[in-house]
Amino acid sequence: MEYIGRVPAPPLDRFVDDVYCMAGVPRHRRLSVPPMPSAHLFVNLAGPVRVRDSDAGVPSAVFTDGWFMGVWTRRYVIEFSSAVLVAGVHFKPWGMAGFVGLSSADFRDRWVPADAVWGRTWDRARDRIAEAATTTDMLDTLEDELRRRLVSVPPRGLELVQHTAGRLAATWGGIPVSALTDGAGVSGNHLAAQFKSHLGVTPKHVARIYRFARLILSVEGRGPVDWAALAHASGYYDQAHMSREFKDFTGYSPTDYLALRRRFPAEEGFPPDKGPIPTE
Repeated sequence: MEYIGRVPAPPLDRFVDDVYCMAGVPRHRRLSVPPMPSAHLFVNLAGPVRVRDSDAGVPSAVFTDGWFMGVWTRRYVIEFSSAVLVAGVHFKPWGMAGFVGLSSADFRDRWVPADAVWGRTWDRARDRIAEAATTTDMLDTLEDELRRRLVSVPPRGLELVQHTAGRLAATWGGIPVSALTDGAGVSGNHLAAQFKSHLGVTPKHVARIYRFARLILSVEGRGPVDWAALAHASGYYDQAHMSREFKDFTGYSPTDYLALRRRFPAEEGFPPDKGPIPTE
């Protein structure tokens, strides 16, 4: 599997972490994806992709063209076909609000077909991306489609969320919410309301997701892991706190997760393997 990604040019970089292309035969066709600090656009250019919620009461979905996903607070499973060709966007947690004309809160813990968001223009956008001759052209086209849809006037409150969530990102959730409100000159209730409007979750929950992301991205499965040291470095109260959070987000204890990682090693140079977890 080949993964090629890049940070887009301004002004998209204020809203997008990277645009990417993922192509080839996946080593693991089924991946469990824990909560991570991002929202997504997937442009599927190959076989059907199935997405399953960890909530058994939510029906799975099969996508043949594309879909948006907001910030997730629980894990989900994505199942690829035997061959994969996906162009995608990793939005910053607040970033999708600048492109969809809807509150990002409407996308929390949900997948939404792309044509339900971008309407009739979606087919044209997907066709343009599919017709690109090279990966570079594909990413250029994807960026162009995003620039076409970037709102000229940000939704009310988005700049506040962007600034304060950016501080959470810079510290991996390590800055207290009280420091965010003091720095922004707003009340805790006001900040929480703006986060819920634009992300669907509170600042505390965003901090929690960033803290977990720092932890799981720090795990190196090929050698011994000092979980207590990782817990401290990632900002957890203690190892027990870290273990509870880990099980809540992944469905595995840290020990079981490490055993799974060693059984299914990450593919060298393939960034998605740093978060999503192969499943049997």
